[in-house]
Amino acid sequence: MGTRTRILAGAALLVSLFSSPSPGHHSFAAEYDSDKPVTVTGAVDHVKWVNPHAYIYINVTGEDGAPVLWAFETLSPNALARQGWTRSSLEPGDEVKIEGFMAKDGLPLSDGSGALHANSRAITRPDGTRVYGGPAPR
Repeated sequence: MGTRTRILAGAALLVSLFSSPSPGHHSFAAEYDSDKPVTVTGAVDHVKWVNPHAYIYINVTGEDGAPVLWAFETLSPNALARQGWTRSSLEPGDEVKIEGFMAKDGLPLSDGSGALHANSRAITRPDGTRVYGGPAPR
């Protein structure tokens, strides 16, 4: 094997050793259905301030009167902080109206909560204060 071949093979080996796949990230269109808008009103159960996206969980009274837990994906905690959010911007029990779009699969969030899964576009308190405006679907 010639010197040039060894150098190329060594370079290829180094690239493969130090390359790692980046974590997958979904686009809006990959996970959510812009033809399935949803608007719900309920009390904040909890907020997960986690990457890559924070989630707001709210309890909504279902058509049968039973409580239904919804999980709305938001932006990343960093992007929310740039909009003025803190971990305490929404507290458990706060009444909110959330407008968004349902997940394409229509299944509950896969975090074990059983929550209906949607993406948030706008979160508004009863006094009309908008606490979050999410990106429009693409």
